[in-house]
Amino acid sequence: MHQPYYRQGLDGDYQLPWVYLHGIKDYADMAAHLEAHPAMKTVVNFAPVLLEQLDDYAVQLKDYLAYGSAMHDPLLNYLAGTIPIPSDREGRRSLIANCRRAHAPRMIEPHPQFRDLNRLADKFPERRSQSVDALYLDYLDPQYFIDLLIWYHLAWMGNSLKHNPHIQELKEKKGFYSEADRRLLLGVIFEVLSGLIPRYRALADRGQVELSMTPYGHPIVPLLLDFEAMHQAQPEAPAPSHTGYPGGDERSRWHMQRGIEVFQHYFGRNPQGVWLSEGGVSDEAIALLESMDIQWSASGEAVWNNSHRAQVERQGDEHVHAQLEPRPLFKPYLLKDQKIRLFFRDDGLSDLIGFEYSDWHADDAVADLIHHIENIATSLGDEADKHVVSIILDGENAWEYYPDNGHFFLDGLYRALSESRTIRVKTFGEIDQQMEHGKFDSLVAGSWVYGTFSTWIGNADKNRAWDLLVESKRVFDEVMAGDSLDARSREQAERLMAICEGSDWFWWFGDDNAADSVRDFDQLFRLQLTQLYQLLGRAAPNTLEVPISHGGAGMENAGTMRRSS
Repeated sequence: MHQPYYRQGLDGDYQLPWVYLHGIKDYADMAAHLEAHPAMKTVVNFAPVLLEQLDDYAVQLKDYLAYGSAMHDPLLNYLAGTIPIPSDREGRRSLIANCRRAHAPRMIEPHPQFRDLNRLADKFPERRSQSVDALYLDYLDPQYFIDLLIWYHLAWMGNSLKHNPHIQELKEKKGFYSEADRRLLLGVIFEVLSGLIPRYRALADRGQVELSMTPYGHPIVPLLLDFEAMHQAQPEAPAPSHTGYPGGDERSRWHMQRGIEVFQHYFGRNPQGVWLSEGGVSDEAIALLESMDIQWSASGEAVWNNSHRAQVERQGDEHVHAQLEPRPLFKPYLLKDQKIRLFFRDDGLSDLIGFEYSDWHADDAVADLIHHIENIATSLGDEADKHVVSIILDGENAWEYYPDNGHFFLDGLYRALSESRTIRVKTFGEIDQQMEHGKFDSLVAGSWVYGTFSTWIGNADKNRAWDLLVESKRVFDEVMAGDSLDARSREQAERLMAICEGSDWFWWFGDDNAADSVRDFDQLFRLQLTQLYQLLGRAAPNTLEVPISHGGAGMENAGTMRRSS
């Protein structure tokens, strides 16, 4: 579970609402499923910057409910009425567009009132004449926008909140919502967000969940350490103009140390395991985890496959292809003489959940997944209990494509796994230390996406973003080496530098993502870099005024996920 840092700078407004929207939908529902199935076990991984933002939203909502304070999220402020519904045409058009950011077949069409509000908005697309556009936008009653805001947030409510009496009351009212109704909904949002971290901590306290983390700002650690890591799986890919990231080793260690501090603050424990951002691994990245006493990490099947093939070829085995059968995938691995255990996800099973089962009947999807796992057990024979099948995927992005936010699928799956006589659910930390291990002399560096780093580096737009980041890091190093900043400003600069080093900016750059999403992340990345220069007391270069990427085609599942191959 992760989201990038969406505030402008460290204390500006949130530019995108995805932290709190996924909080009331996916993070709440995933906890509820585990609470409903106490025999089910899983690893739940949090990015530290997500934990900080969830906490920040809870504090802001608490202050609003107690004192009427405006919040740092424009959409919540419109909902609360702390800022008025815009009267200008562009502001109204923007608000309507923001309240349509949802997967329509699963989140808009099932709600007749929300659907009708959106159909009214369809009457004034931007391609219509200015006079017709003005007729609708200028004369819509503010109540229309209030009802739209209420229904947008009701549509984002997770299935676990379906029976909340306040949510039921608001749905039954259908429209013409009052100030009291708006406050009622914000009270529910506060209760959900303020309870999330304690709920997951309680699940961990009773041993049902193992909590793990990524490095603080969700950077691609192997690339911070060495740009050349990209060429291990893609030797011909073009690289950024700069040959490497300055001080990448120090920055990677900072992300780990700061991440552990944040994790300890919220969960009262140190993580045993670390999912390096996007499963991005390299020999150097794993050595960093080993040096910090991390017990396990994980990545994708393609990384395992590339590493396994390279090792077999180095050994000169004449039967290379025979050595690449899948059986060795299903066990922990050790790298060189290190103690940290590495697990590799079954890409096929993980992608079935992420991309295929949303269109299946839930019972059939559950039966199919269980059947696949049982077939693996059968193929392993008497050795099945010495093997582990790892299923790893997003905790937030798949479920809006399922009916009822994946409720029936996850409910059925957790029940079937908990009751199975063939399958035992365990967390990575619980896997028997005596289980047979595979061994790699070296990893072929890559991520869970395609086994490469091509999602984050290696094309013109992504490389340009890296070059802009490197240039800002050089200024950061120069200023931090002097004494122009006081202690508080230095700490803020460290955090903002970490936010700029996050992976999500690079994910979106390029022609394979939808233009609207690319624009959002492009603008925010350049805003963050500009804020960093200002904090360092330096003028931001003019290059930050020029968009990095324009996007192009829409990706499957709106670009928020990738298939593994």
